[in-house]
Amino acid sequence: MNIKINIMDLQGEIKWIETALRESKDPTFVEAVKKMIQSMRKVKESLSSEQLREDALMAEAEEDIKEGRVYSIEEAHKIVDSWDL
Repeated sequence: MNIKINIMDLQGEIKWIETALRESKDPTFVEAVKKMIQSMRKVKESLSSEQLREDALMAEAEEDIKEGRVYSIEEAHKIVDSWDL
């Protein structure tokens, strides 16, 4: 499903949601919306954390390259073959 909402439509949608929440007398509905928002925030935080980890790994890899701590495929195969597994 492809959803495209322009800025004006988005503002209208937000206002509609705000009105629905203000007018609601159903605690179950309000709690469901709250849980949905909390879940969305956790996903965003998780993605942000994952991006930080990826950035750190990338920086470490770049440092390894600068310091010459790299191996060719053939060298890597020889190292692995020498392991006693």
